[in-house]
Amino acid sequence: MNPLIPVILSGGAGTRLWPLSRQSHPKPFLPLPDGETLLQKTLQRALALPGVTRFLTVTNREYYFQTRDVYAQVPGAAEREAFFLLEPVGRNTAPAIAAAALQAEALVGPEATLLVLPADHLVQDQAAFAAAVARAQRLAEEGYLVTFGVTPTWPETGYGYIEGGEALTRSGEILGFAVRRFVEKPDAATAAAFLAQGDYTWNSGMFCFRADAFLSALARHQPQVGEDTRTAWAEGRCEADFRELAPAFAQVTDISVDYAVMEHADRVAVVPGDFGWSDIGSWTSFGALIPEDGSGNRVLGESVLEDAQHCIVHSADRLTALLGVEDLIVVDTPDALLVARKDRDQEVKKIVAELKHRGHDAGNLHRTVHRPWGTYTVLEEGSR
Repeated sequence: MNPLIPVILSGGAGTRLWPLSRQSHPKPFLPLPDGETLLQKTLQRALALPGVTRFLTVTNREYYFQTRDVYAQVPGAAEREAFFLLEPVGRNTAPAIAAAALQAEALVGPEATLLVLPADHLVQDQAAFAAAVARAQRLAEEGYLVTFGVTPTWPETGYGYIEGGEALTRSGEILGFAVRRFVEKPDAATAAAFLAQGDYTWNSGMFCFRADAFLSALARHQPQVGEDTRTAWAEGRCEADFRELAPAFAQVTDISVDYAVMEHADRVAVVPGDFGWSDIGSWTSFGALIPEDGSGNRVLGESVLEDAQHCIVHSADRLTALLGVEDLIVVDTPDALLVARKDRDQEVKKIVAELKHRGHDAGNLHRTVHRPWGTYTVLEEGSR
């Protein structure tokens, strides 16, 4: 098989996990209840696959040193060849993947197979994931653009869906299915119908394809995005382990890979799997990683709960007490406190938007700020 190159996409602010996740220290860098970050887990998952000798990371240039620090904690990372593509500004997944494909062609050749992995997703069954990747690789060898579908277990309205069509069978084994269509986040009734029908999967945002196949499809369906990304890549500053994309990258159209390529290309396949996937895209999904007490509460940090049920509590540096409440999210950090109903956890990003509108630093910055030389903590602020 062609060499498999994991491509880790580490962008986005994770605004629905505010106040823990902020622009200066986004979701991939957040420690989960077990102490590891999502970025650590993503790289571990990639390096556990057979035959991986190098990997690429696409991230903002502001996160380069943070990312390297995280990778230094991952066993086996130092023995692999790491290369970083540094964006001056995020332009969504299509340009990011295009830059990675160009770099893979330069490092290995057009036949390089990319495994695109968002840095802020969780996969809990490595064996099932590796089996799905092996099937996807075989289809990618044939020129398919492969997306990974997650077998749905409830009628989720927060994810996009993929409808599978004809089975793609090789030597008696079903490797995947031709994609019939991509569906935007549905309402509850439609999601329930998809679940009952059985041939829909959740859109995981993970992909597998040859570098040349992806770039050809991008040139056909979004030629300007391809050309502009190539220019920013070619004019970028290249060092031993990174390429800083040129400022022209900021002018590339902001577009997702689904909209740019996957929804329009001819040979698109979905490989379904049940590998314990979650995008950790809300406080409810984060809370699911915390053990539940006898009252349905999930608590991380020092807390006292009296007559409280089904609450999620994340307390950083001080005691948090709840009395006579239910179905709440309470997240306490040194400079911000979130209290929200669990059924509105998808709306936390509205608070971040309002903070930015007001020009408040808490929408972007933590009190502790990471820099290449270390960190500093703001103890108190006053008027200037």
